Amino acid sequence: MASQSFDMIVIGAGPGGYVAAIRGAQLGLKVAIVEREHMGGICLNWGCIPTKAMLRSAEVFHLMHRAKEFGLSASGIGFDLDAVVKRSRGVAKQLNSGVGHLMKKNRVTVVMGTATVPAPGRVAVTTDKGEEVLEAPAIVLATGARARELPGLEADGDLVWTYKHALQPPRMPKRLLVIGSGAIGIEFASFFNTLGAETTVVEVLARILPVEDEEIAAFAKKQFVKQGMTILEGASVTKLDRGRGTVTAHIEKDGKAETREFDAVISAVGIVGNTEGLGLEALGVTVERTHVVTDEYCRTGVEGIYAIGDLAGAPWLAHKASHEGVMVAELIAGGHPHPVEPGAIAGCTYCQPQIASVGLTEARAKAAGHEVKVGRFPFIGNGKAIALGEAEGLVKTVFDAKTGALLGAHMVGAEVTELIQGYVIGRTLETTEAELMQTVFPHPTLSEMMHESVLDAYGRAIHF
Repeated sequence: MASQSFDMIVIGAGPGGYVAAIRGAQLGLKVAIVEREHMGGICLNWGCIPTKAMLRSAEVFHLMHRAKEFGLSASGIGFDLDAVVKRSRGVAKQLNSGVGHLMKKNRVTVVMGTATVPAPGRVAVTTDKGEEVLEAPAIVLATGARARELPGLEADGDLVWTYKHALQPPRMPKRLLVIGSGAIGIEFASFFNTLGAETTVVEVLARILPVEDEEIAAFAKKQFVKQGMTILEGASVTKLDRGRGTVTAHIEKDGKAETREFDAVISAVGIVGNTEGLGLEALGVTVERTHVVTDEYCRTGVEGIYAIGDLAGAPWLAHKASHEGVMVAELIAGGHPHPVEPGAIAGCTYCQPQIASVGLTEARAKAAGHEVKVGRFPFIGNGKAIALGEAEGLVKTVFDAKTGALLGAHMVGAEVTELIQGYVIGRTLETTEAELMQTVFPHPTLSEMMHESVLDAYGRAIHF
């Protein structure tokens, strides 16, 4: 069988893989990309994008109920879950076809099928027409990850759902259990709770949103409880008894066991890297806890084989995968890119209220030996937030007391997922408090709170 030769082969067309392919093509490399299911990967088809479309529907629904506050009237407010899902799937489809167009535009060869790597420099792809062999000195593994399933809590698509089932729910649950309070769990809890489901969140660790700053997580929890959610921290679901139309969950907390009944359960207890079937062990690629071990440049230690994105470990974020894809393509093309610095990558959670953060939390900064200065500014002190009817929120900044370096920024409230980028740029430019204080923020904007939080760290806040 004749093989096709390329400069670079990418396995997986998610936000890591397809971006790596485009950047490689821009740099003059002959690139092939192999995808077994959907162009755009999980993020675009079953993750980041369709969830945001659904959460937007929930946000509009929530605002409609607040019409009177704004001097408006709305009656007979309701929702059609099938129509909400249809809009979400339409958004995903539009972007999926957009990725296909980008591959054509950049002259990237797309091979739909399942790939294995029988040897360095060689990729075998099983397609619907048989097997194709591709060769290239550089292979980029970008196969992503899938939902982790715990024994006894496996999804069945009817009573117990993964994120994929939750994006196309068979029905609107009256009583919903969400296991896990990371970004995925909290976003779905927020969506279904806003639409009227009695929602319970169970988190095995001592607090919800465990990667976020403790103060921000506590603020968010207060808002969730106010919205009617039940939050159980330091608790675990040990067993699910599946009946006809209901699930009985056995929940342990503080050494006591209890049972609660639900109509549906969403399991959001982490992810597992898609390492199987690629032939990695035979190649000598190291896999630990389902993720490929790499250096800071995403090199696996096997000549010419790289791994990026969720496959290569935390943080499990689409934008981290994309940036790694660009870096690896530049490396393969002979460039000298900077490695991706995990501490400069923002995390965003699109619940109600939104949560966003970058860099070190206050606790981690102290644990790392920094003497810190911490600033805070509440949404209630900001004119734009009050005008928007969004006065519940907090911006928190953490600085190194000796150097003035911005160590971390953490926010909860309306539109913070858009605001966080200001601090991300600040960290990339290695800014100190001096530059941030001297920056003129436009008025009236939510971004003014970012300025005030910096000022507060140095005892100079104006409006609070």
